[in-house]
Amino acid sequence: MPRTVTVGLDGSRESRAAAEWAAREADLRDLPLKIVHVWEPVPDPMAQAPLLGAETRQHWTERLPREAAEGIGLRHPRVEVIGEHVSGHPADVLAEAAKNAELLVLGSRGLGGIGGFMVGSVSLSVVAHAERPVVLVRALEQAADEHEKDPAGVPSAATAFRPVVLGLDIERPDPVLIEFAFDAAVRRNTSLRVVHAWNPPPYYALGMSADPALYEALELGRSEALAEVLRPWRQKFPDVAVVEESRHGSAGVHVVDAAREASLVVVGRRIRRNPFGAHIGHVTHAVLHHSTAPVVVVPHG
Repeated sequence: MPRTVTVGLDGSRESRAAAEWAAREADLRDLPLKIVHVWEPVPDPMAQAPLLGAETRQHWTERLPREAAEGIGLRHPRVEVIGEHVSGHPADVLAEAAKNAELLVLGSRGLGGIGGFMVGSVSLSVVAHAERPVVLVRALEQAADEHEKDPAGVPSAATAFRPVVLGLDIERPDPVLIEFAFDAAVRRNTSLRVVHAWNPPPYYALGMSADPALYEALELGRSEALAEVLRPWRQKFPDVAVVEESRHGSAGVHVVDAAREASLVVVGRRIRRNPFGAHIGHVTHAVLHHSTAPVVVVPHG
């Protein structure tokens, strides 16, 4: 059975934006789209209340995914769309759904003037536990946002895709993460912007301010190290134009800054199996909350 692009749908504006993004991604990947609506059972006394009667429950548990599948099927005729209703706790159900998905897509509310995400507890839990890539899409995301503006400066989905941005730690570069980013750029026929941030060891910090040559030497060394990590991937994906950026400072800040001109941001999450639970990582956490572009979190070993 082929994998699917799977999206969690609860009827909210952000989940509908996520479903539209997931349909476009399914088209790019030539995969079916599965729409999963999770209904969390309520205690019996609440279930017997008039507003939660049988008709209302039936609407949310059956009509929502079916009608969403029908609408997306009309707007994306090349995509096979499947609607599914599952009962249970949303975070658990969606994490389970991710196991059989090429990637799982979730919606997240926008933060107005800040322009980033308000990532809820369900999304954070799924991102922290899923072992397949998870994408967060903000409520106001539209197809045109992922593309360059047309010659008149008007947003358009008919123009070229904006670059894909990859946030990369070159001390522990994982091939799963890097390949996902290159593949995303290939599918969009766009460039890949690789952002690496570095900070000098504490014993260098004072010397850098007093000796510009020391800073330049460290900067050159990091740039060369980044180029070395990416060299085999450039050879594997020769048609992808790669822009390498090695910057001093906070990785989260630099990736979020690059996201303003991106069609997709790719970051990683190291899978840790320990008694202290799952961990997202401070850079990925910052990008999730402040990126203006869709963010995919790729778990890796």
